[in-house]
Amino acid sequence: MSFFENTRKPVGFGGKIMVAMMNFGHSAMAEWGLSFLQPAPDAMVLDCGCGGGANIKALLKLCPNGKVQGIDYSAVSVEKARKVNARAIAAGRCTVQQASVAELPFEAEQFDVVTAFETVYFWPELAQNFREVYRVLKPGGVFFICNEANGETTKDDKWTQIIDGMAIYTDTALKEYLEKAGFCQIQSHKNKKGWLCVTAQKR
Repeated sequence: MSFFENTRKPVGFGGKIMVAMMNFGHSAMAEWGLSFLQPAPDAMVLDCGCGGGANIKALLKLCPNGKVQGIDYSAVSVEKARKVNARAIAAGRCTVQQASVAELPFEAEQFDVVTAFETVYFWPELAQNFREVYRVLKPGGVFFICNEANGETTKDDKWTQIIDGMAIYTDTALKEYLEKAGFCQIQSHKNKKGWLCVTAQKR
């Protein structure tokens, strides 16, 4: 397995290095993306594919009276995210568990916001996975997607060639999948670096 395969599902020592790198390397993109999200101070938030947990930490600051739950299908990521957010977990404001977006371990209509940073590239069945997100969101809840690649430049192709099972989506493609899942009020934002942020609302 190549080192870059650890972006998809971090494992072992290489995976530990990767989640630490992602926590640091994606921070500017996450900060940019979060400028388009205004959750309530007491929001219930789910971060899907939470990686090393840096974005959980940012979301906890955005929602000082709320709770943030994280899921990731990598045991290495879950371990790192728990360490990074140990204080919030001890305070009962955060939980992180190993799970897949294909079958979210939550009852319907639990969350005000569901976030997905740098992760939808690896979701196995986008249409079905988006329906799962839709299911756990409260009516009027927001699904937030933030990607470093927007699928509009040839430089994006190198990553799909290196990393098995990776697909990079344009905002148009994501909008189609979101609409099929039932989402409305879909908005997308891009910048010169090729970053993409998409927000969608549950009816």
